[in-house]
Amino acid sequence: MHSELMEIYQRLYKHFGPQYWWPAQTPFEMMVGAVLTQNTAWSNVEKALVPLRKQGLLTPLAMRRLPEKTLARMIRPCGFFNVKARRLKALTEFIFKEYGGSLTRMFSENGKTLREKLLGVKGVGPETADSILLYAGHFPVFVVDAYTRRIFSRHGFMDGKGDYHDIQDFFMHRLPQKTQLFNEYHALIVKTGKSFCKIRPDCSSCPLEYLFRR
Repeated sequence: MHSELMEIYQRLYKHFGPQYWWPAQTPFEMMVGAVLTQNTAWSNVEKALVPLRKQGLLTPLAMRRLPEKTLARMIRPCGFFNVKARRLKALTEFIFKEYGGSLTRMFSENGKTLREKLLGVKGVGPETADSILLYAGHFPVFVVDAYTRRIFSRHGFMDGKGDYHDIQDFFMHRLPQKTQLFNEYHALIVKTGKSFCKIRPDCSSCPLEYLFRR
């Protein structure tokens, strides 16, 4: 199974090339993006990040000082802006309460402990928490999303009934525990899902089409 998962990774990498995830200039910007991308397309998140970046608001301290209503107006393009503004405020307060506003201190925490704490922040679920751990904190954690479930269920690696942690364990137990591998693999899965493995899949030109001939 390890060899099959690595073959899939290599095929996707050869087809798409490196994805350079997460597209952010700083770890905190990545964390903000992880909240904003909930239930929306990344193109909308980019529109919301631009004014925050231009006005120097993508730091924990600046975000903490920014009034919630002002933040909500600025992130309107990403949808559910009032909810996401509250979530960003909760995440920022968490950083100050637990780590004095320091991301260095935050990411010096034990990974499992930090994950448990992140899951206690309102609006931070497993996918968001793991994205923060992997892309901002550089912990070797495999991120699972809807594309992961769809692609690997369609190709017979799982039945699609497992929960988030069942699917995560499937990969974590079969792949080398390497941050860069998990980073690139997740990004390539998302790229494959958007390009080929849609609700109506385009299998004929997909780099994983060979799996149907196993």
